[in-house]
Amino acid sequence: MKPAIVVVDMLKDTFKEGSRPPIAQEARRILPTLQRLLSESRKRGYPIIFACDSFLKEDFIFKGKMKVRSLRGTEGAEVIEDLKPEPTDMVLPKRRFSAFFKTDLDQTLRTWGVDTIVVTGITTECCVLTTAMDGLCHDFSVIILEDGCASRHQTIHETCLDLYRDFALYPLLRIMSLDQFLKDIS
Repeated sequence: MKPAIVVVDMLKDTFKEGSRPPIAQEARRILPTLQRLLSESRKRGYPIIFACDSFLKEDFIFKGKMKVRSLRGTEGAEVIEDLKPEPTDMVLPKRRFSAFFKTDLDQTLRTWGVDTIVVTGITTECCVLTTAMDGLCHDFSVIILEDGCASRHQTIHETCLDLYRDFALYPLLRIMSLDQFLKDIS
């Protein structure tokens, strides 16, 4: 296995005062897991990609209920300090949910010889899941770290992951904890 770590949307606007409190609270809960994952991955030389919402103010996506946030070029679209990217990490702006959609992630991973992506971040049922599914569609094995992802509510997170625990594409798509992942790659 040659993994790359994909951290989805752990951005300053998510943690900002007055932002959607349930997701901010749940996102804070996974910070220790993500910090440990990043530390272990850097020691092992695994590529780390921070996939970051990077919208335009007039973006189509804001025509629904979603409030304007994570605008390209603003501080709110930057990765939070608790997970601060290092110079060897890749920060990947994305305009939609999946880190693969209209980005060069597929080509970059292939250049690095990656065969497996480990997907973490927020939101499990949307940006994490679409990144994971697009990873499968691009012929990468996928691991979703259950203790490294969060949704607005824990029940949404758990329900979403439960749908894929015994999925037809196992073992191409696996749901596991950080401890299980680190044990598997040892």
